[in-house]
Amino acid sequence: MTKELGHTNHEGHSHQGQSGGQDAGHGSTQPGGVLVSEHGYTLELDAPILGSGSQTVSFRIIGPDGQPVTEYQDVHERELHLIVVRRDMAHFQHVHPVRDASGTWSIDVGLDPGVWRIFADFHPSGHGQPMTLGIDASVGGTYEPQQLPAADGTVQVGTYTVALEGELVAGVATELTFTVSRNGRPVTDLQPYLGAFGHLVALRGGDLAYLHVHPEGGPGDGQTKPGPRVSFFAVAPSAGTYRLHLDFQHGDTVRTAQFTVHATAAATS
Repeated sequence: MTKELGHTNHEGHSHQGQSGGQDAGHGSTQPGGVLVSEHGYTLELDAPILGSGSQTVSFRIIGPDGQPVTEYQDVHERELHLIVVRRDMAHFQHVHPVRDASGTWSIDVGLDPGVWRIFADFHPSGHGQPMTLGIDASVGGTYEPQQLPAADGTVQVGTYTVALEGELVAGVATELTFTVSRNGRPVTDLQPYLGAFGHLVALRGGDLAYLHVHPEGGPGDGQTKPGPRVSFFAVAPSAGTYRLHLDFQHGDTVRTAQFTVHATAAATS
């Protein structure tokens, strides 16, 4: 399996349940990833200052007992998902690091100069729900911040066109549907990726609050079709600008489509 980048070297991924009463970012209106420490768990980077280019990012999740966590429950077929995004949201990656026996995770990622937010999305064994912790890392070099692309309901990823229907509304669960086509033809044979036909992550402009979004249905339910439409339910915690990153797999390659959207305030009676 290979992974093909979308616009401007972005990559993405995600999940969010529809029911409430869960930890921040996992099915609630509260986003995750804003805190470095929560519920007794802390994200600890080996090196908060990194060089540009290919760099090894290594870290640990420190548990309530003060020791690195070594037991996790799988979330979307992985023990931990690592999301690495530059703070101007111009570069975004979703990767899966490797953990050693001591509880240290590591992976090589490509980094441009600037300040990056590193999110660890995981479910420690013995804790009631998954969680997302976030920490900043600085990358040396000349930093040229970029403006986000304008909001657009259609984006190109190579020969693929992805169209978005639906809107984000603050505090309200809304349906977002993505339709995938290639060279003008609907794609009806999407492949499962991490147990779903699509994964979506949303980041809020300003603080990079991390929203988990979960697709409606999946390959194992006997009803969900493998394209061209993939639907999600999402709750925006506030009005404002968000960046959506959709991962989908076709032809054994994971591709990522990115959208800029504006969440509106909920209507008042």
